[in-house]
Amino acid sequence: MSRGVIQPSQQKLAEKLTILNDRGIGMLTRVYNIKKACGDPKAKPSYLVDKNLESAVKFIVRKFPAVETRNNNQQLAQLQKEKSEILKNLALYYFTFVDVMEFKDHVCELLNTIDACQVFFDITVNFDLTKNYLDLVVTYTTLMIILSRIEERKAIIGLYNYAHEMTHGASDREYPRLGQMIVDYENPLKKMMEEFVPHGKSLSDALISLQVVYPRRNLSADQWRNAQLLSLISAPSTMLNPAQSDTMPCEYLSLDTMEKWIVFGFILCHAVLNSDQAALSLWKLALQSSTCLCLFRDEVFHIHKAAEDLFVNIRGYNKRINDIRECKEQALSHAGSMHRERRKFLRSALKELATVLADQPGLLGPKALFVFMALSFARDEIIWLLRHADNIQKKSTDDFIDKHIAELIFYMEELRAHVRKYGPVMQRYYVQYLSGFDAVVLNEMVQNLSVCPEDESIIMSSFVNTMTSLSPQLGEVLASRFLFSSVQAYTSVSKASLGIADHKELGKMMNTIIFHTKMVDSLVEMLVETSDLSIFCFYSRAFEKMFQQCLELPSQSRHSICFPLLCAHFMSCTHELCPEERHHIGDRSLSLCNMFLDEMAKQARNLITDICTEQCTLSDQLLPKHCAKTISQAVNKKSKKATGKKGEPEREKPGVESMRKNRLLVTNLDKLHTALSELCFSINYVPNLVVWEHTFTPREYLTSHLEIRFTKSIVGMTMYNQATQEIAKPSELLTSVRAYMTVLQSIENYVTIDITRVFNNVLLQQTQHLDSHGEPTITSLYTNWYLETLLRQVSNGHIAYFPAMKAFVNLPTENELTFNAEEYSDISVNKSFLGLLGPYGMKFLSESLMWHIASQVSELKKLVVENMEVLTQMRTSFDKPDHMAALFKKLTSVDSVLKRMTIIGVILSFRSLAQEALRDVLSCHIPFLVSSVEDFKDHIPRETDMKVAMNVYELSSAAGLPCEIDPALVVALSSQKSENISPEEEYKIACLLMVFVAVSLPTLASNVMSQYSPAIEGHCNNIHCLAKAINQIAAALFTIHKGSIEDRLKEFLALASSSLLKIGQETDKMTTRNRESVYLLLDMIVQESPFLTMDLLESCFPYVLLRNAYHAVYKQSISASA
Repeated sequence: MSRGVIQPSQQKLAEKLTILNDRGIGMLTRVYNIKKACGDPKAKPSYLVDKNLESAVKFIVRKFPAVETRNNNQQLAQLQKEKSEILKNLALYYFTFVDVMEFKDHVCELLNTIDACQVFFDITVNFDLTKNYLDLVVTYTTLMIILSRIEERKAIIGLYNYAHEMTHGASDREYPRLGQMIVDYENPLKKMMEEFVPHGKSLSDALISLQVVYPRRNLSADQWRNAQLLSLISAPSTMLNPAQSDTMPCEYLSLDTMEKWIVFGFILCHAVLNSDQAALSLWKLALQSSTCLCLFRDEVFHIHKAAEDLFVNIRGYNKRINDIRECKEQALSHAGSMHRERRKFLRSALKELATVLADQPGLLGPKALFVFMALSFARDEIIWLLRHADNIQKKSTDDFIDKHIAELIFYMEELRAHVRKYGPVMQRYYVQYLSGFDAVVLNEMVQNLSVCPEDESIIMSSFVNTMTSLSPQLGEVLASRFLFSSVQAYTSVSKASLGIADHKELGKMMNTIIFHTKMVDSLVEMLVETSDLSIFCFYSRAFEKMFQQCLELPSQSRHSICFPLLCAHFMSCTHELCPEERHHIGDRSLSLCNMFLDEMAKQARNLITDICTEQCTLSDQLLPKHCAKTISQAVNKKSKKATGKKGEPEREKPGVESMRKNRLLVTNLDKLHTALSELCFSINYVPNLVVWEHTFTPREYLTSHLEIRFTKSIVGMTMYNQATQEIAKPSELLTSVRAYMTVLQSIENYVTIDITRVFNNVLLQQTQHLDSHGEPTITSLYTNWYLETLLRQVSNGHIAYFPAMKAFVNLPTENELTFNAEEYSDISVNKSFLGLLGPYGMKFLSESLMWHIASQVSELKKLVVENMEVLTQMRTSFDKPDHMAALFKKLTSVDSVLKRMTIIGVILSFRSLAQEALRDVLSCHIPFLVSSVEDFKDHIPRETDMKVAMNVYELSSAAGLPCEIDPALVVALSSQKSENISPEEEYKIACLLMVFVAVSLPTLASNVMSQYSPAIEGHCNNIHCLAKAINQIAAALFTIHKGSIEDRLKEFLALASSSLLKIGQETDKMTTRNRESVYLLLDMIVQESPFLTMDLLESCFPYVLLRNAYHAVYKQSISASA
């Protein structure tokens, strides 16, 4: 190898270009963040907005870069106080500007070295070197432009320097040069045009080499279509052939990048536009394609205006200015439609490519180039649209609104997913390709070189040996690629002994090999290079608008998942030189991803809700109440014909909506299902996605929203109105809930979610008093309604419990009730009610009912205490009728005792109906478990300890089985114990309560409403409920006080029968008007009691009286009905 004054191999041009490019991006990131911070009043350094420092800042900016501290003490006095804080807080800003200056120095030095070495640049031959060179020029230019856009740069630098001088007695050593640079680059492009005069030859050569690549990339959609670009199936016979090109890396080179090279490059070396037609044609083509270029992130450069402003002051450039104006008109009128058609073509091309590769992933090996070309093309078009939509320069905006952009992004994500998933397939393919083909071809080329110096020969032989025994795990690929780039660089200098300019085929082969090595170990980096869309992070408003447009268009909603997926790109735009922005960008990516997934789930939830509403309406049409009109029409049909009157139009029967005469007829339900299936495809597309080390699961968003909406819908379907106390019938509610659940179950056909979990979470919460959000549930709503509305009306005498019907029924009264009690309490309704509430809901209902009973018992005890002495005497005098009569007259609140006991009986009767319905429901759902519980209850030994027995009763009660002793009632009454009364006293009060009830029964005979009705098997004033009340209260009280339930009930029976026998001797008809109906209460009490027998009743009360009483009431009933 020849040794000259400048040794190319020791200049390390490739390494310097790589390092400076990376550092340039880091500097751009820092300067960009300073610009954004200074543009935001909240983030701007406080010293720039401090009123106390305002005069000092204006003075510093006016004098910049000169430093005058001696004669301006008054203006700078406040600065003296703040100097240490200014030094501390502005250091980051100041030294960033210093770093920019040092970067500029390094770039200028390297550009001079490249000129001195007379480096040969051709993008098709030494791709990496030429690309890195042009990238560095553009990065440097961009950095200086953005620096000049920071309006506060002079204030920041000046403030820091003044604070430094006040603190240390001298200016910062970098300040003179830095201040001069800021002044020189007020108009950065004008300054750089002068600066690049010596570099014009190298830069223009590099740019003109694009004439082979750029025009070929910048074609119309029709030309792409005619060439069948990116199609794998257009030529089936060559499908397995590897995609080859002399310019492999140029095929996926970003069009956006090339346009920046051309525009900025020819502005800097503008003289070549007048002397080279190829340069002029490239310049014009670039100016016709766009109206603005991306400088960095969301900072843009308006090409035509800037170029015209620069050229207008150069003599002889009128023709160039006219060219710019013509190109601007061309760009404004045609660029939008051209790019729109390109996006349209790319949507179909990428869809085909993704579909074929999903079916045949093995093609990713030979056709990898197509994948990266497709990604690069699509990325360029998306970024172009994003940039121009935000900087529209024409009145018509149709070309800048693309409602199908999501589809293009989606297919990009699909291709990226294929590459990540089948990376090992591509890796194996290219390891074999490098060793079996590239190594052989390179070896032949080296052998056929006419001149090959010893050093180059050794390096090339080393390449061949490395590729022949390549292993992707050993890091050899990366080392080989770096060495190739270095060889490219030092064979490109003019004095190289092996000049790549004379051996272009070797250069092209090296480019191809470099591409193949990237397929082995740099697939992720290749994906970032060709398809990174992190720029969306800085166009949040446009990003969100695109997402909303996607959701609004049903045909596009299936692609909406691409927006959350894009959030994973955001972190790739961060740089290690600006670590402080990582958290800001990371948080933005998380918040956007969360928002997108949440909105998708909400949209799906709304569609599901609409479908549920439709299905509930259809289900409602099948309710029995709607058939009455149809039946009446059928019955009256003949009579209407006979009268000759035109009848009402026949009501449509349920199911008519399913009859189609034409396939093209689309109902609202069809549209909803179509929209839902499209959106669910998107939600189900990925099981989870990772954004900034956070994992998101789209399906969980939908599950969460469905739970919330299902909860609200169930409560809403009760239609509870607190003002009017109206509520939906439980049977109708259950029908609606089942219709809702049927729709939700069908969601499993669209999305892989566990809808059973939703049902369990929601329906179990509805069995509690409050749900997880603290809102009332159907359990609390219905419990309150039954207690406050239905049972209250029973107490008021407007409703009666009919044992024969096992329902509560409205009684004829002056003020008609707004609801029909039977529709809320019959057997079928109770089954529906308990089907919704279940055992947990029944437990809450029981506790609420028992609380009311306990409060009634508490009042009864107070009445007993008031009459304790009289009742004590009556307890022992039941065999002395005269004495009993005298004592009875001393009793007070007799009617109140009976009324409260009747209320207790009504509540217990209602609970009994609910328990029976619960048993029926559970027998259908869990028959084997219910039968086991029943068997367990039926076989408790009599000698079992009461605590154990109560546990069994509690289990049985939870299953809806009737128990001798009601455990819920025992618990409720136990909590009512008074602290001031001894257990013995409590027991005595309980005994006397039974006495009080027993001796009060005869007074019922005088009540006109106490008449027994055989049809309902009860009394209209609900006194038949006393039987249940007496038995349950006695059992509970004497269980609590550990007394003998049987003995106390025998005592009660003796007292009651004695008192009732006494009214048989009464002659006053008003007093005895319903004597027979009251007699029947004794029979009911015994029938209801598990502790009393008919033999015992016979010993106290002659059965003949009962038989005659039944005969009398039945006879009276027949005569009344007649």
